[in-house]
Amino acid sequence: MTWAAILVTSACCYLLKLGGLLVPRAWLENETVQRASALLPIALLAALAAVQTFSAGSRLVVDARLAGVAAGVTALLLRAPFIVVVAVAAATAAAARALT
Repeated sequence: MTWAAILVTSACCYLLKLGGLLVPRAWLENETVQRASALLPIALLAALAAVQTFSAGSRLVVDARLAGVAAGVTALLLRAPFIVVVAVAAATAAAARALT
């Protein structure tokens, strides 16, 4: 059963990559497609951040992670360097967890 799953997954990955190579160049040069593909990574990262911040398993939670994200966003708005943003977010989340 495990080998069958590995082989099916491998075949699907190969076909997906092949499908990407077979897309006509005219479709890829379309301005709408280029704008959408430029914004897609931003949307995916935002969705990942939201899921990691507000979920625990299959439950919706609000805990210290939200405080850390809020502090990080505030540091970003103040144009702090990235390492400072990460440190502020981590310290805030740690402090919020220590207080609860």
